[in-house]
Amino acid sequence: MYFIEKLIQLIKEKKSVVSMGLDPRMDREGQIPNYLINELNDPNKIITEFNKILMDNTFDLIPIVKPQIAFYEKYDALTALKDTIKYAHKKDLLVLLDSKRNDIGATSEAYAYSTFNVYKADACTLNAYFGIDGIKPYIEGYRQKGLFILVKTSNPSSRDFQDLYSVRLEKGSDINVELEKKSIKLERNYAQMAKLVQNWGRDLRQFSGFHGLGVVVGATFPQELKEIRKIVKNSFILIPGYGTQGAEALDVKYGFNDDGLGGLVNSSRGIMFAYNKNNNYPPEKFGIAAREEIIKMNANINKVIGI
Repeated sequence: MYFIEKLIQLIKEKKSVVSMGLDPRMDREGQIPNYLINELNDPNKIITEFNKILMDNTFDLIPIVKPQIAFYEKYDALTALKDTIKYAHKKDLLVLLDSKRNDIGATSEAYAYSTFNVYKADACTLNAYFGIDGIKPYIEGYRQKGLFILVKTSNPSSRDFQDLYSVRLEKGSDINVELEKKSIKLERNYAQMAKLVQNWGRDLRQFSGFHGLGVVVGATFPQELKEIRKIVKNSFILIPGYGTQGAEALDVKYGFNDDGLGGLVNSSRGIMFAYNKNNNYPPEKFGIAAREEIIKMNANINKVIGI
């Protein structure tokens, strides 16, 4: 089954567009509970058990989880990443590996192979700065998988480059001549990238009007999200920035179509470590606290997007 087909099916079944980030942290007080760290004393075992408890408590409420590979590499816990993905599949959850890795040629092919054949993820994030040369091995070799291209990220300094105005000239055109003719249309870089994604996905198989080539747009920029949604008509949008980064349900509404499809709203720390902000739950009940947080997210977001 195609990733996008399965994703839409799970969204409809569970009435949820929430993605739970799985970004384990063990070097800050109040992150992975100390009782797990002290009891297991091995990063791979600690992280695997932590993730399993989270998924055991939430799998019926969400369609997908999103592990960020950097946190597993940091703790030399890639075994935990593989075990987490395997366990997610047992729970009928899709897995979006947040790796943002790509290059060109054989290197890009190797990254794609490891993502889908070694880690066995269902989808991944990609940085398309190389252009189509960096994306082609993923599109051509793994058409059934999901790909999410960075377009407008949630961090404040994304403005430094993504918001700059640029112009695309036809080959052989002189910019000074075009400026004199006043025929140049300036667009922000994120809009240019969104148009590239729309073009790259034009021949991909669609389900309910969507194909597997998606984009990443931060919930912290709702107006830009609205603009990009109009460009990438057939792409799902991964929307990070909900919760801890400050975005709320109303900020994500423009990522969705009238039928409530088209987006995934990710929260990582806000779900994983919900027990820290909820005095009703001690560290040993972190899984129940995460469940409660997702129930609230589903209710708030579904009210806004109409599912």
